[in-house]
Amino acid sequence: MELAQTEAGLLLLGFLFLVLALGVWIGLALMLVALAGIVVLPLLIPGMPSFPIEKVMGTAIWQAMASWTLAALPLFIWMGEILFRTRLSEDMFRGLAPWVQRFPGRLMHVNVIGCGIFAAVSGSSAATAVTIGKMSLPALFARGYHPPMAIGSLAGAGTLGLLIPPSIVMIVYGVAAEVSIVRLFIAGAIPGLMLMLMFSGYIAVWSLLNPSLTPPPDPPMPWRRRLRESGQLIPVVALIGFVMGSIYFGWATATEAAAFGVVGALALSAWGGTLTRESFVASLMGATRLSCMINLILAGAAFLTQAMAYSGIPAAMAQWVGAQDFSPYVIIAFLTLIYLVLGCFIDGISMIVLTASVVLPIVQQTGFDLLWFGVFIVLVVEMAQITPPVGFNLFVLQGLTGRDILSVARYTLPFFLLMVAAVALVTIFPGLVTWLPTTAMAR
Repeated sequence: MELAQTEAGLLLLGFLFLVLALGVWIGLALMLVALAGIVVLPLLIPGMPSFPIEKVMGTAIWQAMASWTLAALPLFIWMGEILFRTRLSEDMFRGLAPWVQRFPGRLMHVNVIGCGIFAAVSGSSAATAVTIGKMSLPALFARGYHPPMAIGSLAGAGTLGLLIPPSIVMIVYGVAAEVSIVRLFIAGAIPGLMLMLMFSGYIAVWSLLNPSLTPPPDPPMPWRRRLRESGQLIPVVALIGFVMGSIYFGWATATEAAAFGVVGALALSAWGGTLTRESFVASLMGATRLSCMINLILAGAAFLTQAMAYSGIPAAMAQWVGAQDFSPYVIIAFLTLIYLVLGCFIDGISMIVLTASVVLPIVQQTGFDLLWFGVFIVLVVEMAQITPPVGFNLFVLQGLTGRDILSVARYTLPFFLLMVAAVALVTIFPGLVTWLPTTAMAR
């Protein structure tokens, strides 16, 4: 029977890659593979159990979609869409620039801090890199900043869109792994801030070692003018702080906090004069399209997970891994390599839902905390976005700057290595992930 399950797993994997190579939407591809697992495999492989399609498919999709937790997903996306259509990126550069002039590296820190703030709005690494880059890169180049460092810091910091809560990828993982979204958001706070500090620290050290490549600071600005320049940015930061604070202190669930965020974003957009009928409809339709795409992927993943569970393939693979007596660190290293390779071809959400049904039983069999693994997998997916030479964000930066992909990959390499160090730190010291949610939930 174990041999039959191994053969079934290999056949389904091959069929999945074939369907994806043909250009079928990922959600539909997952459903096709699940159908093959239920209908075709029992006919080809003796001993494989068969189940009624309507029972498996209906139950799996209903359980995946009928979730109060999942309601937070379109709301957070809509909040980001609303703020995306404001002057947020322009206000962000103008508001942050006066405060970082005295730091080594000066305005390059705007890339890191700006991406960290916008990450809490968009939840997308590509959107974060493009939005901040459109405003920061021309300003940095015009002032004479070193282009490789400016581009590399933007590529690295742009990945924060996946880690800084509220993160769309975290919501998807929480639904797939049945882990609390609130705890995941809280768990991502310390690693996210740690990564920002590592990026800014590297920029500062590089600037001190290369003073000739860093332009002199702008003329000093009085405090009153600094505050005035930051006036449009402060309300957005306050909104993000309120949304995340309400989750951290237990005042609201993730879904309720997302609803507050939408109301606050609409209010800020109206106050800033950017809320029009056209922008409202555009933000609503943008959020609807993205939410429908993600829900289709989640529905397909739920069906595939259920089909795989009935076939016994994930359990058999988990037992096999346990029988090999691999070190937990070997398993983590192997999973890291798999996700880095997958990141060359597909986006972060698809990576998680494609692998959840097989990887999560192995992770549980090995004894890892699923909360910790959620933050780990987000970090690795972030790394995959800038993995030389074909990470997704590298192509985004190539289109934004006009540089060739190999040059962009070379500029990004130091920040990729910093992310490798961050993954190693959270693996060696899991308390960096688990301490804050444990403390917060104990209140």
